[in-house]
Amino acid sequence: MTPEPEDKLDAATTLVGGASGPEDARCGWHQIDWGQAEREVRRLRARIFTAAKAGDLPRVRRLQKLMLRSRSNALVSVRRVTERNSGRLTAGVDGEVVLTPQAKMQLVARIQHGAEPFKAWPVRRVYIPKPGGKQRPLGIPVIIDRAHQARVVNALEPEWEARFEPKSYGFRPGRGCHDAIQAIYQVIKGKRPKRRWVLDADLAGAFDRIAHDHIQSMLGTFPARGMVAQWLKAGVVEQGRLRRTEDGVPQGGVVSPVLLNIALHGMEMAAGVRYLSSGSIRVDSPALIRYADDLVALCHTRQDAFEVKARLAAWLAPRGLAFNEDKTRVVSLDEGFDFLGFNVRRYGTTPLIRPSQAAVRRIRQRLRTELRSLRGHNAGAMIRRLNPIIRGWAAYYRTQASSQTFKKLDQYLWALTYRWALLSHRNKSRPWVFARYFGKFNRSRQDRWVFGDRHSGAYLHRFAWTAIVRHQMVRHRASPDDPELADYWAWRRRTAPLPINTTSLRRLHAQHGRCHICKGLLHADTDRPQLPHHWERWLATNPAAITTIATWDASTDEAKHRLIHADCLTRSSDTPLPAPTATRTRSSRMR
Repeated sequence: MTPEPEDKLDAATTLVGGASGPEDARCGWHQIDWGQAEREVRRLRARIFTAAKAGDLPRVRRLQKLMLRSRSNALVSVRRVTERNSGRLTAGVDGEVVLTPQAKMQLVARIQHGAEPFKAWPVRRVYIPKPGGKQRPLGIPVIIDRAHQARVVNALEPEWEARFEPKSYGFRPGRGCHDAIQAIYQVIKGKRPKRRWVLDADLAGAFDRIAHDHIQSMLGTFPARGMVAQWLKAGVVEQGRLRRTEDGVPQGGVVSPVLLNIALHGMEMAAGVRYLSSGSIRVDSPALIRYADDLVALCHTRQDAFEVKARLAAWLAPRGLAFNEDKTRVVSLDEGFDFLGFNVRRYGTTPLIRPSQAAVRRIRQRLRTELRSLRGHNAGAMIRRLNPIIRGWAAYYRTQASSQTFKKLDQYLWALTYRWALLSHRNKSRPWVFARYFGKFNRSRQDRWVFGDRHSGAYLHRFAWTAIVRHQMVRHRASPDDPELADYWAWRRRTAPLPINTTSLRRLHAQHGRCHICKGLLHADTDRPQLPHHWERWLATNPAAITTIATWDASTDEAKHRLIHADCLTRSSDTPLPAPTATRTRSSRMR
């Protein structure tokens, strides 16, 4: 097959094909049938996955072109970068953000019917803090490049989902940190595990050092490879100065995580991992579990671990990557190691996974800092600030042996809140402070030492109130793009625990996790939080994204409450049932 010119598709994306759907540029943003648009994108992704799994590369390329021309893909991509991404309010070098429905429709028209040939903008360099006082560089693309990247991801990702290795869990739909931790547990469990030595490795600046030539060679004849090449070479603007990029991908772009996974594809084979036909790892083979650029290799002997390290170092070199020697070490399971915020260690014959000491120090420091900054504020403001932090941290660590850690953090938090209350009322006695701020605020628990606000009735959540729920690890090579596993992923959505109240969780299960109006997923597999700060943000923003309406049930002539997307409410054809003010206030958001 003759390769296409590099920029051929970039010009073709201005055309509307058979899968593009009706033109609705004149329709308002809120009149778009999002359920239909998302179903069309999922259907095309499934077709790409199926063709890639069958090894039919020409069909994969035709379907990818169809996806890149799809109007549904353009709509869904713009919605992703302007409404769902956490950085939607952060501008690139052009200073542009898209907030209004009119601006979103204009952005759709620009990415699908742009009059000028595509040209990538440089990214804006910003820095975010890392543990240990260091800073992580991020590259913020302009909004139109983010929309284009989201469009390209929907075409590129399904092809590679059919090819990715089974123990790769980072930045992949339907997979996450808890799957990686559970995969480690499956290897080390039992009284006499065979793999007792661990290569705990970290790659040095993986996003910043990936070789561009290697990425381009891995993409092959992908139709939008010209756009990807432009994003790789677009440059970085830092402190007003433009710097060329000879290697690496900007950490912060929508397409960057997919490119990182593509660049690291094949690492298991390079480490010597071999699988049986059943999907289990061979007894004489090491096991490698990777989350993005963090990885652990579990080996039979110490010598095996060093051999795996040498093989991986040689495999990484042509890709422009190398190990971070300060963070890479070979240890035994009896010594233990930290991975994704958890400490993994064997105590005699018992494997135990619990929050790492570094993670506990960070959350204690965070609580101290927040309470210090809240001096002079009232109890309601303090509760609103701390509850998402507490519940988010507990939601991430509740899948392992965290009960004792939760109890100790509750004791520490109680001491902090008590000191905050004393400092807020220096002229009051301790019994007065106790009576004002502590009591049985949580009616479901017989505990009179709960911190709360007497005026609103709100109270501070406790870590230990989050129950320990074991995570069900994702299947061997399962992907949400595989149409043969639709029932499996529906089951995972129904059974996956969420840190919301019992009433909302029951309604979520009754609706099979879908919006009552648009039938789209209320919590998509790709939107599930993966880290403590992701859970914190999810718990802070989720009540505003999902709401409850009361509708008539004609068969029983009674009202039933349904969960819907908040933006679906503006175009709902259901007639909400009048309700008393107190009921409407309580049920208007999902907690």
